[in-house]
Amino acid sequence: MLKAGAMWPSTAKVYCHRAGDWPDDADIIEDVAVRSCTRKGVAIDLVLDRGNRKRSQFVFTMLKGGREAIFWQTARTARAARPAVRVPGRRASGMSRFTILTDTRERYPYRFARQQVDTERQALPAGDYGVVDDAGIVALVERKSLQDLVAGLVDGSLAFLMAELSGFPCAAVVVEDRYSSLFKHEHVTGGRLAELLARHQARYPMIPIVFCETRPLAEEWTYRLLGAACALAREHPEDPRVAPRQSPG
Repeated sequence: MLKAGAMWPSTAKVYCHRAGDWPDDADIIEDVAVRSCTRKGVAIDLVLDRGNRKRSQFVFTMLKGGREAIFWQTARTARAARPAVRVPGRRASGMSRFTILTDTRERYPYRFARQQVDTERQALPAGDYGVVDDAGIVALVERKSLQDLVAGLVDGSLAFLMAELSGFPCAAVVVEDRYSSLFKHEHVTGGRLAELLARHQARYPMIPIVFCETRPLAEEWTYRLLGAACALAREHPEDPRVAPRQSPG
């Protein structure tokens, strides 16, 4: 039994969470027979016995910190969340292969399997991904799901993170969702989230917060930024704006 933010995922995925006992005073809004309800891995496929709006799926996932998240989707809303964009395979900034460091605390890291890059696990002082040269850190990227971003905005932890990232020559926060999703959040009003996000960006304008719609696009954007920062550091080693400042911890 779940609580859902809408009666049906018509235009976007619907966020759900587990409910307790059935309330005694509940109003039945819709009563539809079920043709099938099947668990397949992390998803439950639900088919209703009616002509329209009959096929949907509940996807169970885990967010950072071990908190469960449940999303109710249809084939249409799943396609909308994953636009038909082919991720290019060309090298970042024309560079030969370079190495991206993945922080050891990152639980489900990008693999960069489509990109021409090597990866290595290493503890970073901030962020989830970075590149270094002999002098130290060149660039860092912090990855956020929408729920992680909202939590950081509300509890204030995102401000401390951005303050730490601002001490490096190039850093950014990449979000695996759309900006419009802020206005569909179940527990916090969209206006408040948009205002908090704007204040953080105004306070730390040197740390862009980039919305990349999907995880593959966020991975590609991270690769491109780290590659461009690495190329600039090699081309202009004396420029203080791109020069490394600190070795990874």
